[in-house]
Amino acid sequence: MAENFIAEIPEIGRKRFRENVDSVSITNPAEIRPAAEALHKIAQSYGFRIAVSADISSKAHLVDAEGNLLNKDVFGWVAEGERWWEDTRLALSSPLPRACRYESEPVWCNAEGFHGHWPNEYLDKIDLKDFYAQSTTSKSHILIPVHLPFGQIAAVSFSTLEHGTTDLTEAYRLYSDFFGIVTGRFVTGYVLAMREKHRMPANCILSKREAECLHWAAIGKTDKEISMILSLSHATIRYHVNRAGQKLNSVNRGQTIFKAGQLGYLGATD
Repeated sequence: MAENFIAEIPEIGRKRFRENVDSVSITNPAEIRPAAEALHKIAQSYGFRIAVSADISSKAHLVDAEGNLLNKDVFGWVAEGERWWEDTRLALSSPLPRACRYESEPVWCNAEGFHGHWPNEYLDKIDLKDFYAQSTTSKSHILIPVHLPFGQIAAVSFSTLEHGTTDLTEAYRLYSDFFGIVTGRFVTGYVLAMREKHRMPANCILSKREAECLHWAAIGKTDKEISMILSLSHATIRYHVNRAGQKLNSVNRGQTIFKAGQLGYLGATD
């Protein structure tokens, strides 16, 4: 194996890859529109159309610096039956953004279900038959979840220009990793460029004991139960939880747990 496998990639391939990634990078709002146009061009060159939701929990549209709708004006979802971005409840009703809550790697899907590099029991429980039976635009997608700081999740889908295509096994094998890189770069830049306020205190560091107390609180334990688990007094548990709340600039216990979870202090809970 070569010490530097990148060196084995032909120069033209490395240059084109770098150009593609740079073309979708965003550092300020003025760069959003050109980056979206570049992303659209990349998708088209591989035979796909792209749809982007930068935050599946938000009703806010994906827009450029002037407020123009990117999914409409750049990505071209304008025909009858294609204007999915008009549905503000889509993240709750569509199985594609729902799947992004349970997966962090690219997958592809059709009426038979989701297909990825490894089994995912959560995705196996999402039925896609009705979704694709009603779809007038595509019978399969490559889906790119983008998990961002503070618990924000973006959903990006690539649908084939050939609407009748149902098997994306080969396209997924060839393109999904590249699609993940360029969409991750675009969405991350978009979110940072459009963020209007800080969501968290900067450089917030919880102690080991504060994180432990919040972990048990997050799974429903009372202060008394946590004190028994950690062999500490009831008052000590309250002190650590309150101290964490001060660091996180929280107004109550629930918000403290929520913010700690967004920063990754709690880990996966049962």
